[in-house]
Parts: sequence; structure tokens; C-alpha cells
Amino acid sequence: MAVSDDAWFRALLEVEGALARAAARSGLVPTTAADAVSRVCADPSRLDLATVVARAADAGNPVPPLVKALQAAVGGRDAVAVHVGATSQDVVDTALLLLARTAIGAIDADLAAAADRAAGLAREHRDAVVMGRTLLQQALPTTFGLKAAGWLFGLDGARLRLAEVVASLPVQYGGAVGTLAASRGAGRDVRAALAEELELTTTAAPWFTVRLPVADLAGALGAAAGVVATVAVDVVLMAQTEVAELAEVAEGPGREGRGGSSAMPHKANPVAAISARACARRAPGLVATLLAAMEQEHERAAGAWHSEWPTLTELLVTVGSAASWLAESLAVLRVDADRMAATVAAAGEPALAQRVTDALAESLGPSAAHEAVAGAARQAREAGLPLAAVLAGRPDVGRGLLEAAGPDLGEAAAQTDAVLAEHTALTKGNR
Repeated sequence: MAVSDDAWFRALLEVEGALARAAARSGLVPTTAADAVSRVCADPSRLDLATVVARAADAGNPVPPLVKALQAAVGGRDAVAVHVGATSQDVVDTALLLLARTAIGAIDADLAAAADRAAGLAREHRDAVVMGRTLLQQALPTTFGLKAAGWLFGLDGARLRLAEVVASLPVQYGGAVGTLAASRGAGRDVRAALAEELELTTTAAPWFTVRLPVADLAGALGAAAGVVATVAVDVVLMAQTEVAELAEVAEGPGREGRGGSSAMPHKANPVAAISARACARRAPGLVATLLAAMEQEHERAAGAWHSEWPTLTELLVTVGSAASWLAESLAVLRVDADRMAATVAAAGEPALAQRVTDALAESLGPSAAHEAVAGAARQAREAGLPLAAVLAGRPDVGRGLLEAAGPDLGEAAAQTDAVLAEHTALTKGNR
């Protein structure tokens, strides 16, 4: 798992090993000593990690006992290459970003799978009519192709934002209070070399209490969760029994019984979409905690910094789970285009209202036309009459306007094609 305790230790050791090599490249320690540290860091079994865990609370973080364990494992003169010029926050912050980078790689894979499936749905159902709904009420017809293209647009956008944040993740190296005094004049060189070793960016100064990198991660992850939640809730709503335009197919290996109920044998719940939504719902609170932790005092925060590690770890887990569930939901999604078309056909009044409004606007003006048709709709509801019957009493409404006509889908198809073209370009660019 990308954010397990073992992954945390591997990230901490990766930083310590890279730091030893960076110090050697900068002339602070012998290359042989740095190689010895690197070998130990690459083989955690040589370390007494149980003691590291037991003593982590003594200093409020695991780095001090880890440094002692590394020095003991390396031994002799080579121990001079352990933790050169660094402070605990240097190692923890850098390890946290390495951990996030790895986890976001896994999240991106699921977001990419969901995006590819959304692209397939948009392409397959490009022209399939579906009722558009605003404020949960029937509005005007659109296409399921455009709806799926909207999902795709959001998923691709979330991936791009995460990629931008990951590409800018910086190394942390400043020593005790950021002066690099313990690096004997080579601190900035060590920082640059450490960044190169770990494929991170370097900085002009340490960011001990300027938590923009963590805030950027929080924002991009929270935005990704929001996109996932939006797609998931669309699936949940369209899979309602009374709507029945979408469904998660329960058949297939490992899916026997998926979506069932302990009390109602007839149920077929869209559990993957529900689970994606549930996981995504947890993200905003975690994002808020990370943003609140940005207020940090002097050169080292007392508590706010410490709150970031478990919070960002949990945020990575919950967004990763949401993305994984959504990828599964879209992979097994069944689209009932006939049901969608029947709903549009049965709901002729929205299209009629729009058609008559547009026609009356030529003589009455847009505002007066809107009010006239809105009044007719209110009268129809109160009297329990069809809207067409009320509008038929207006001398300025021609009979042709009242007859059934195909829905005006505007530029739905063109916009769907444009989103698909952008997705294709993004996909090719990532190869």
C-alpha cells in the first residue's frame, strides 16, 4: 500500500540515503561513507525499526530514533554520512511529499481508467437524448454523450491539476532553523543535489512554516474528490428505480451478490458509485484540516506541522478509494438509451415551453415571452391541464408550435466531440 507504515519508513530511508549521496556530491562526506549509508537505507531489515517506532514519541517524530538506528547499522567512520546537516523536519517533509507522489500515481491510474470509460460512454452515446435536470427537476433535453463528456472533462481536469502539483513538489532542506549552518557552506549545493537525487524541485530557502506545497496537494486532491463525487451522484440518481436510465451490472466474476440487500432480495444498489461518493465525502474535512494547519509559528510549528502527516495520509487514502470505486462503477455501467429517450418523449412540456418562448420572443421580447409561458405553466398546474391546452387559448401561439417536435439539442454533439478530442490529445501526451 502506497501510504502504509512500511511505505512511510521506506520514504524516510529513501530521503536519508539520498541525503548521504547529496552530501558526498557536495564534498561534505566521503563517497564510501555515503555508499554505506545508501546500502543500509536500501535494506530496512538491517535496522531495528521496532525500537524506532517505540521511541518515536520521545521527540514527537520518528526521525531522531531512526538516525540513531542508521548510525548504529552503518557503524564506524561511515556513520558521518548519516543525516548530514539536516533536521527532523527536512526528512519528514521530504518523505511526506515522496509518499504523496507515489500515492497520487496510483490515484491517477484509477482516474485515468474512469476517464477512459467516460470517453467510451460519450463516444458510444454521443447522440442519445436524455432529460437534462436542474435543481433535481426536469429541465430540457440534452444528450447522454454530453453528460458523459462532462464527466470526462472533470476527470481529465483533475488529473492535470494533480500532475501540475506533483511536478512542482519541492525538497525540504534547511537544517535546525533554516540557516544551513551545519552544512559548512555547502548547504545550498546539498539541497540542489538532494532534489536531483529524489527528482524533486529545489528552493531558494526552506519552507518550514510556509506550507504551500502541502496546501497545493490538499487542494488538488480535494478537487479530484469533488469531481469523483459529482460523477458518482449522477450515477446514483440515474440508477434510481423510478428513473432506471443507468445500472451497475452485477454479473461477472467476483461480483456475485454485489448490490444486494440483507432485507430486500429485489434490490440492486449501485454500490460502487455509492462507495465512491462516500469516500469522496470525507475529503473536504481533511482538506480543511490541512489548510487550517498552514498557520505555523516561527521556524517550526508546535502541533500544526505534526497534524499534517496523518491528515494528508488519510486524504490520499480516501481520494484513492473514491477514484478506485468510480473506475469500477463506470466499468460495469449499463446505459438504457431507450429508457432515456422514453423519458424525454413523455416529458414534452419542457421542450414545448422553450419552443413557444422562443417563438413569442420575436413579438413580445424575451422577458415578456418568458413571463407569458411561465404564467401559462402555472395555470396548467393549478387547473390540472396539459400546458398545450392552456397555450392553445393564446391567439399568438400557432398550432404548429403545439405539435410534437424533436428536441433542440443545440451544440451538444459538437461539444462532446471537442471534449473527446482533448482527451485523445491528453492520452497521447501521457504515453
